[in-house]
Amino acid sequence: MIIKKLSPNTASHAPLRSLQDELDRITQNTRALVQPERLAISEQASAQLFASGIEDRILHTGAQAPDFTLPDALTGKPVHLADLLAMGPLVIKFFRGRWCPYCVTELEVWRDLHAQLRDMGVFFVAISPQTPRHNDFTLQQHNLPFPILSDAGATVADSFGIAYSVPPAHRSYYQGILVNIPFVNSGVTYKNATEASWRLPLPATFVVNQDATIAFSEAHADFRVRPEPADVLAALTAMTR
Repeated sequence: MIIKKLSPNTASHAPLRSLQDELDRITQNTRALVQPERLAISEQASAQLFASGIEDRILHTGAQAPDFTLPDALTGKPVHLADLLAMGPLVIKFFRGRWCPYCVTELEVWRDLHAQLRDMGVFFVAISPQTPRHNDFTLQQHNLPFPILSDAGATVADSFGIAYSVPPAHRSYYQGILVNIPFVNSGVTYKNATEASWRLPLPATFVVNQDATIAFSEAHADFRVRPEPADVLAALTAMTR
């Protein structure tokens, strides 16, 4: 695992801005550009996911974070949860993929807050079901200073209670807008896609104490809603006093 050093011009703390405001702008632009019938498919998928009760299965504050070992996108080396926690409190950010504008916007907000986290002695790691290659693309394209780990088949996401399979009707929707989730996740075509290649995590954020106890937990079935960094930082401040 390699954590990039910040250059002097990025070392100062970035002003805290509302993540949800930025995500809402993406939603407004999408509604202005995308046909209503396409939007209806996405809306229905989010409603069905919520109705499945997945938000009730998310690991909550006080639970033990499941152990994991995942490959780092930059180095290819295995990264162990225990090794991360040995260095300090940890923020774990699960995201869907580089194809999701909400996800990359969220990662860029955390990129700008990374220096502040490091000053607090806190580590940050992002996890997605993408292949290491696509996670590395994400890392380089968005100049991210924190590691991204590859969670094939969203198995670690499942242990945190946030994994789900894209329903068949929504798979056709993604294919229609040229988002090839099976290829990004598993390097396979639609024809050869397995069920595991259609697995995604809810966009979730967990704060984990060094004893592996979860101190903050938030995720939503609606991918357009994300935990505010201000709330995460407040939880970290309470931990590190």
